Amino acid sequence: MVLIMLRDIISIRFLILLFVLFSGFRVEAQHPLLRYADKQFELGNYRHASEMYEEAYSRRERYSTSRRLAETYQILRDYDMSYEWWGRTVEYEESDKDDFYNYLIAAMQAGEAEDLSGFLSSGGYSTYDFSDLDLGLVEELYAARKNVKLMQAEGLNGSGSDFGLSRWSGNRYFSSDRGGVVSSERPVVRLDAKNRIFSSTKSNFNDREYYRLYVADGENEVKPLSTDLSGVQHVSDVQVYGDGGKVLYTAFTGRTKIRGSRKKSMDMVNHGGLFYGELDAEGNIVNSRPFPHNSMLEYGVMHGFYDEESGRLYFSSDMEGGHGGYDLYYVDYDGSDVFGEPVNLGDKVNTSGNESHPSRMGDWFYFSSTGHPGLGGLDIFRSAYVGGTLGEAENMGVPYNSPRDDFAYVEFSDGKRYLSSDREGGKGLDDIYLIEDLHKRLIARVIDCDGNLIAEEFDSEIKEKGTDTHVATKRGDRGELLADLDPEKEFGLRISRKGYFSITDSTLSTVGLKEEKLEREYRLAAIPYQLPVYVDIVYYDLDRSKIRNDAEEALDKIGELMNRYGFLDLLVGSHTDSRASNAYNEALSRRRADAVRDYLARYKVGAERIRLEWYGEEQLTNDCGDGVPCPEPSHQLNRRSELVLEAFPDRDKQYELPKELMGRDVCDETSLFEALQEELNSLPTVYFDFDKSMLRSVHRKELERTAIMLKRMKNLQLYISGHTDQRGSEEYNKGLSERRAEVVKDYLINRGIEASRMEYEWFGKNMPV
Repeated sequence: MVLIMLRDIISIRFLILLFVLFSGFRVEAQHPLLRYADKQFELGNYRHASEMYEEAYSRRERYSTSRRLAETYQILRDYDMSYEWWGRTVEYEESDKDDFYNYLIAAMQAGEAEDLSGFLSSGGYSTYDFSDLDLGLVEELYAARKNVKLMQAEGLNGSGSDFGLSRWSGNRYFSSDRGGVVSSERPVVRLDAKNRIFSSTKSNFNDREYYRLYVADGENEVKPLSTDLSGVQHVSDVQVYGDGGKVLYTAFTGRTKIRGSRKKSMDMVNHGGLFYGELDAEGNIVNSRPFPHNSMLEYGVMHGFYDEESGRLYFSSDMEGGHGGYDLYYVDYDGSDVFGEPVNLGDKVNTSGNESHPSRMGDWFYFSSTGHPGLGGLDIFRSAYVGGTLGEAENMGVPYNSPRDDFAYVEFSDGKRYLSSDREGGKGLDDIYLIEDLHKRLIARVIDCDGNLIAEEFDSEIKEKGTDTHVATKRGDRGELLADLDPEKEFGLRISRKGYFSITDSTLSTVGLKEEKLEREYRLAAIPYQLPVYVDIVYYDLDRSKIRNDAEEALDKIGELMNRYGFLDLLVGSHTDSRASNAYNEALSRRRADAVRDYLARYKVGAERIRLEWYGEEQLTNDCGDGVPCPEPSHQLNRRSELVLEAFPDRDKQYELPKELMGRDVCDETSLFEALQEELNSLPTVYFDFDKSMLRSVHRKELERTAIMLKRMKNLQLYISGHTDQRGSEEYNKGLSERRAEVVKDYLINRGIEASRMEYEWFGKNMPV
């Protein structure tokens, strides 16, 4: 078994010494070349060890040598060679389940295991044989691939290892070993194998130069960023922050001896520590001071991130008291030289594995981990950040993560996002990637008034604002509307269906949208065609069709309303009294309807919006028919034009929901009606003579209008309240007010209004005006 505390010695990720324990490996002590290779392996000189193992294997092919070569390349992150040698290893009879597990991991990292089930079955295994590897999660993460693409960060990456981006004042800061491999001066075989002292010029781990800090300006000119810290080996994980250019970074110093101690240097572990300083006028790091919680001969402290908003400095450490491996901690920090005590972030973040590279932006805290379930190696995770409290860790999925190492995710205030990775297809060993959205997925549920998803066809259109660019839409498996929206754009949406209010949404925007999905719910409501919303009556003189002066006010109001609301049309029903012949009266009623249309022409109301009907003497309001003697006021009630304003009059027309109805429940016809009534209708007040309950002639006209309103508007209920003045006793006035309310109700009942639609009360003199 191989136990790897992290990726490499004096780590590429954690910059710590790596110890490898293994079973089933018999040291070939009798073979000087293998003995020398083993010593180099134990000392962490993995690149040189791999060369010696290959030389030994070429002389005699053995399972143990093949396995050690596979382990060595796995540690070196040479994924293709690791895959090749684990493949050779599992061919030996001595190989076991652990070997095949390592072979599977190597295959995934080399991109050679797209069909996981098939790969396992080729070795006689299934997913049940490797419970530690959540293959179901792996398949799930690949299936739910995020809508982003990773692009090489411009001007930063080379053939080596480049990682960990910070930005400040137009410059980009990062870590790199871009000097390349430094040639070794070791003999081919060295029997004493006492190369125990760290090189001052390169990493013994892989013979590459130590990590250094670099800065790239706006023109992508890259130059080294020097530090005044003496005796450093690796320097990495830089963050520049604050108005004055403060700097936080990780460094390893080249101490190999403890003053006053007899402890041998080969027994020492050289841990990394955090340091902080400032940028001088030339852009170099000066005034470097150690983080007070460093203890570089006991444990590591690395990967610092200062969150200026919360005043917390986050870091990774394997100090005593953690959950195992490297945990994430924070200390309160005032931005100068005052640091609080370390606080472990707890088991929602930390695991028995290793956690590293913390960062935070807005409502999310980001980090990398080998302990949470993922695709292999270091994966990037995020936790919800609410008031300093962190939620459960969530794997950010593909392509943020790969089977290899993915780490150092950082997001800036302008929305730019970066990560570092040694994934397949990169330019070097590690590369810095810019994350760009491919698109944001719009998922719109279009429901009916009962809340059911509409499965029938409807028309949809999405356009990018300010352009004629149309966005393709489609229906999902459950009938939802789907579209892929470009990032950082604004859109307009329209949904229409015959017989329903069209829906428009001008608020669709992916500007600043961090989530992968933009979800909406729209309700399609049937249009209440020919909905009566306003009623009035105009009256005429005997045998005349001229509009009287007392009718002009009503017609002026209708003209104004029709000008204001394009969704209103007018229905005119004209009548006569019973005097004269039927033919004559039919022609007279037609002239009266025409007179209404002609009057409204002054308001530029088109004739197509006025529907004229005429009935002659067919629809009398009372019993004053042919030969029946009636007083003139009764005949007057029949000489009329009934005016009904209808909303949404054309059944073949698609209407937008009027702005006056926005915010109302479009599925409730009563709600729409009430919204229009707030301006359109006013119910009459009927006045009575002193100590009387008989209707005056003028108020009969008002009640005629009310009767027509109730007949046309079936959803209306009428409330009637009766009152008196202050004269008379309370008991007498109670009775009088009851009779007044009843006479109104009875009149309307006689006009065909159901009693169940009316409620009346009487108050006597208790509610004076």
